[in-house]
Amino acid sequence: MSSLSSSSALRPAPLHLLLAFASGGLLTLMVDFNGLVGLFGGAMYSSWVAHGTGTVAALIFLALLRLRPRSGATTEKPRAPLWAYLGGVSGALTVTLTSTTVNTPLALSGTLALGLAGQVLFSLAADRWGLFGLPKRIPRIKDFAALALIFAGSMIIIFGQG
Repeated sequence: MSSLSSSSALRPAPLHLLLAFASGGLLTLMVDFNGLVGLFGGAMYSSWVAHGTGTVAALIFLALLRLRPRSGATTEKPRAPLWAYLGGVSGALTVTLTSTTVNTPLALSGTLALGLAGQVLFSLAADRWGLFGLPKRIPRIKDFAALALIFAGSMIIIFGQG
């Protein structure tokens, strides 16, 4: 049995779980900060600010990476497909939409809860049909059960406050 087909190769490492969890916290901060900017300047302005500051931060990070010594031989990586560069478009739309909804009665928790449900639903569709170069994977009953629980939890967060 190859190491790729063993069950341990399919399990995420604890560090990866921690990093994914931390990214959720950072996403919450991002939506909150963008919503605050959107409250005072509008959703489109919030998107411009988020992507402008993100560009500056990325340029600084890249400059710092270039300062570190490089190891021996470097192999050239293949180029990403052109459609992969459209991630910035979905990012701009996401900031615009969340900057709007976070300042409604949905608030931060409702916006993120429904956003998570949308992410899971779209990812199940992307897996099912192999969208964007992903390997095809037929969703299982447990995937739909998880989606139903996320949606039910979203409804509790949004409507269960009275």
